[in-house]
Amino acid sequence: MSIKTQNLTKLFGAQKALDNVTFEVKTGEVVGFLGPNGAGKSTAMKILTGLIPQTEGDAWVNDVNVREDSMAVRKTTGYLPENNPQYDDMYVKEYLNFVAGLYKMGKSKNERIASLIDQVGLTPEQHKKIGELSKGYRQRVGLAQALLHDPSVLILDEPTSGLDPNQIIEIRNLISSVGKAKTVLLSTHIMQEVEAICDRIVIINKGQIVADDTTANVKKKIGGEQQVILVEFNSSPEIKRLEKIEGVERVVKKEGHLYELTGARNVDIRTNLFNMAVKEKLTVLSMQEKSQTLEQIFQELTTPKQL
Repeated sequence: MSIKTQNLTKLFGAQKALDNVTFEVKTGEVVGFLGPNGAGKSTAMKILTGLIPQTEGDAWVNDVNVREDSMAVRKTTGYLPENNPQYDDMYVKEYLNFVAGLYKMGKSKNERIASLIDQVGLTPEQHKKIGELSKGYRQRVGLAQALLHDPSVLILDEPTSGLDPNQIIEIRNLISSVGKAKTVLLSTHIMQEVEAICDRIVIINKGQIVADDTTANVKKKIGGEQQVILVEFNSSPEIKRLEKIEGVERVVKKEGHLYELTGARNVDIRTNLFNMAVKEKLTVLSMQEKSQTLEQIFQELTTPKQL
């Protein structure tokens, strides 16, 4: 197990930022760590990287207890914080050399730096000062420093925050590429990112875990017990005929020959729908199950319920 927390709790005075948080990230997994602002994501990540201590509970990275040996954890962990602090007056290569010195990389550092500059797409900007770089290139520098010592675990806190759409795609592809050989815990508010590169999601709200599963399973569990089918015919059958199909509870006619059918999940509407179409000599042009988006599920899990 690359990352594990057990009853992790963090207090800032009277405020409880983390409340008995328990989750695991298996070796080689890419896990999305989601939650609204102030939910406790960054606090948990800082504890995992040894930057701040927990109040109660335990955390392990690569089977090393973070509280007992944070230096050993840092040797195998790459961390990109949300605000990505850097020395603006340093040149890109100069900064990476400085970071390599902190890790005591020795003679191998020059070859490693050159390789990373190419890998993260910094070659055109490598002779510039960090303060002269765009936000996208500064994030690339941040990723380079996180990867410099070839860690087995990457912890990335909002790596695409503040980037334009093109930069987001570039950084996402980069994370996806480097993540193939590493364990990644990724915090983000961009749900397309999660669905594109994450094997699993952990959703935290008000310091507590509210979901921990694959994206598909979370959608299935939280999406409720109803199925919604969108079907398009070559002509428009009567709504009353569609309502008589076993399992169908509600029918809404959309534009053209498109219909939305809702029913309980204990009966597969699609099979009965096809049988009806054959009997009525209707042609089914398209059929798809409509599911809740990850954004909708995230909102449902993290938005206070109205009384």
